[in-house]
Amino acid sequence: MPTSSQATDDYDVRTIALSLIAGVFFGGMAGGVAFPTLPRLGPLLGISTLLVGLILSINRMVRLVLNTPAGQVIDRVGTRRPLVVGFLVQGLAPFGYALALHAEVLHLTPADVFLLSRALWGVGSAFVFVGAFSTITHVTTAANRGRWVGYMRGGQTLGFPAGLVAGGLLADAYSFEAAFLAAGVVGVFAAVVAFLVLPDLRSTVGQQTRLRDIPRLVSADVRVLSIGTVNFLVRFLFAGVLLSTVVLYAARHDIHVGALSETGASGIVMAVSVVFSSVTTVVVGRASDALDNRAYVTVPSLAALGAGFGLLAAWPTLVGALVGVSLIGVGVGGTNPPLLAYLGDITPSDDVGKFGGVYNVFGDLGSTLGPLVALPVAGVVGYGVEYVACVVLVALAVALVVLTLFGPIE
Repeated sequence: MPTSSQATDDYDVRTIALSLIAGVFFGGMAGGVAFPTLPRLGPLLGISTLLVGLILSINRMVRLVLNTPAGQVIDRVGTRRPLVVGFLVQGLAPFGYALALHAEVLHLTPADVFLLSRALWGVGSAFVFVGAFSTITHVTTAANRGRWVGYMRGGQTLGFPAGLVAGGLLADAYSFEAAFLAAGVVGVFAAVVAFLVLPDLRSTVGQQTRLRDIPRLVSADVRVLSIGTVNFLVRFLFAGVLLSTVVLYAARHDIHVGALSETGASGIVMAVSVVFSSVTTVVVGRASDALDNRAYVTVPSLAALGAGFGLLAAWPTLVGALVGVSLIGVGVGGTNPPLLAYLGDITPSDDVGKFGGVYNVFGDLGSTLGPLVALPVAGVVGYGVEYVACVVLVALAVALVVLTLFGPIE
């Protein structure tokens, strides 16, 4: 398990955690600003819809590959330098978006520059996500880890929709370039804060696990494999199935909010889900510190997740959709922090980065595969049947948690 002496003797946990929260929030904003702007810019710049989709998803593809190597680097050289570099790369990516508007100066196409910028954001986010988890794990103890993990994940969760809102408003009020430059400024600010505040935390163990040994270690502890699998399922259902189908679900069932179309209504529905997820993340993370086993919190959270999908299937109205996505948000927010803190509790201090990378690999894989599966399946069986199938997947996740994570933590 991670050592806890650093948490109480050498570092101000609050200062470190708050700087991380600010960093992941502003980093999320820099990522979110692309979504309300690039789909609108695509036709203006001659970028096809398919290529716009690739631009928006390439950061996750890059992160999927780099999560575990990033953890290896963090375990080897410490948390500070990789985190600062990660924040800086994330902050520079939106400046690349602005440069794409003048791509002819570089004798490139706008699509080329956008792809490169989003890929770089993926590189930076891999180090930020894994480094933030590793830092929080090192500076906290089992008595307060859930609380600070919850706050950190809450910052990550809120940063992305804040970027969606800020990007859309700035683009409408000023210009696309202004939106990109503002996102870059706040991203670089996060890197400066990290440089000034974060300590250099590194393993005190001489012999570290090699990267090629990670699959063996993960399979050797069924708890790690279970945590990763549940994270995969939650991200598959939320970032994959729900977020990729909710617009079409609203259109199919003629769901409107006032004068807004189904597109506007789906945006409100998604925002409600994110807000409930963020609030629950903060509350549940702290509550898990008071329990003998954090996994106990995940069962009611997963139950809320399943109930939300069930409600969407059974009650396809505006009220049903709002209540359903609220429950889904509670389920997502209530599952992630205790699982991540549980992983920190059971991971050796010299492998925190690598196992944090493994956790993110499972989550990014779910987020990537979800849209690829959800839309074709919904087209064949309908949204109601697909959402019922999601309830079945949640039930399997509950069974996995009960069978593998309940009991004393050694």
